[in-house]
Amino acid sequence: MKSDNNNEVLIKAENVSKKFCRSLKRSLWYGVKDVAHSLNPWVMPEAEEIDSNTSLPALRTDEFWAIQNISFEVRRGECLGLIGHNGAGKSTLLKILNSLNRPDSGRVTMRGRVGALIELGAGFNPILTGRENIYNQATLLGFSKQEIDAKFDEIVEFSELKDFLDMPLQNYSSGMKVKLGFAVSSQLEPDILIVDEVLAVGDVGFRFKCLNKMAELMNKCAVIFVSHSMPQIFRVCNHVMLLDKGQCVFNSDEVGLGIEKYFSHFRNDAQAVVGSGEARIKYLELQCGQQTSALGEVLHVNYGEDIKIAVVVGADKKIRKARLQFVVWSMELLPVLDIMNEDLTGVEFELNENGEVKIETEIKGINLSAGKYMISAVVNSLDNRKTYCRHDSVASLNVHSESSSGAHVLLSPTWSISEQ
Repeated sequence: MKSDNNNEVLIKAENVSKKFCRSLKRSLWYGVKDVAHSLNPWVMPEAEEIDSNTSLPALRTDEFWAIQNISFEVRRGECLGLIGHNGAGKSTLLKILNSLNRPDSGRVTMRGRVGALIELGAGFNPILTGRENIYNQATLLGFSKQEIDAKFDEIVEFSELKDFLDMPLQNYSSGMKVKLGFAVSSQLEPDILIVDEVLAVGDVGFRFKCLNKMAELMNKCAVIFVSHSMPQIFRVCNHVMLLDKGQCVFNSDEVGLGIEKYFSHFRNDAQAVVGSGEARIKYLELQCGQQTSALGEVLHVNYGEDIKIAVVVGADKKIRKARLQFVVWSMELLPVLDIMNEDLTGVEFELNENGEVKIETEIKGINLSAGKYMISAVVNSLDNRKTYCRHDSVASLNVHSESSSGAHVLLSPTWSISEQ
């Protein structure tokens, strides 16, 4: 029976760490030594060595920490977004939370029934039918047959698999398995719902359906959601934790700031400029009032202010028909604005060999909501068949506004009200 306390902590991790070994042979030998040591602490005492820097068991040859000293709480009514690049430790942490792995140190406390979708087809028997797997999976989650019977029709309706219930699961597609798994995990209203990035396999319509269901469940349970889709994280989560190399580098209810740090990691690692190199951006300046910023810098601007952009493009050879385009991106990497000329084709110009062209434009009344944005610049051929230079982060905008709207573009139309 669910508690009425909406602030109760349902998931608590305290200094959780997990190590693995890169060598199979060493891993098997270490396993034997650890079992022997657990049976008799006087056997192989080196298993008790402690690293003075981390206060954790010392790593042996080929061992590494998959996650290290992870601590957090998730209360009923909260959704924690777990983000980080591949190999950051997200899946390892989820497996520990779902009791599939044991931590090497630290403690995890889970209160209530857990519904988890962390691996494609996890918990399902490929030989059984979809119908049989619903009962089998729900039973493993701790539900009685009477409870499953009462929810069966809702599970089937949500999964959209009514016509395939009596087909063996081994004949299901990846998307069908995700639908069945999420339907069972969510429709039985668990106290804790854990969802890994398997939702990326499903079709777009079902993904939206799952996100809406997760938002609905947040009032009743604690949710941990792992995804590489930052728009999904921003939409669903009210708390975010960023993992990097097995360590927590950000843990806050400022979801937007966490997403910004996530993308900063990739921007620092990625090559920012691509293209043939026949033309390139040699200089850029953004201006708002008396404030200016150069190539790669941040310009602070208030909603409604004007922005001037000056850019110098150079070329190694003559280019007769070149085009310059700017695109403003949100931190979730969604295109927000295209900056073009009057006929919406971009600024067209000609470049002489070893020559330069200066291009200036002005954006009247920036209408973006508060937040940080990136500006990309592309110099390509007029027919768009060749990219000479694409700079993914030529500059950044930090827009200040009193609006807290979730939309990126804010319009200020003229309104009239008349009595009819």
